[in-house]
Amino acid sequence: MTSSSSDSSNAAQLYARISADGELTQTLFRQALQDPSGALGRIVEIGTLYNLPVSADEVRRHLASLDDPASKQWLLKARGGL
Repeated sequence: MTSSSSDSSNAAQLYARISADGELTQTLFRQALQDPSGALGRIVEIGTLYNLPVSADEVRRHLASLDDPASKQWLLKARGGL
């Protein structure tokens, strides 16, 4: 059983890894514009691949906690599913 702090840590680490990959970030952004819930599902899948398991809710909470204008803009555009 994981604690919420380790879940939060996984979401933060996953966000950092995705952010470091410009092509992946753009792919997810484009998907979020067309299929927000699909993009969220893909982020969860990527977490599993990177051995950083997260739930959709953990991803949403982490994104909502960011104090980053670019991420906030991403969320506004992808609001439907995220």
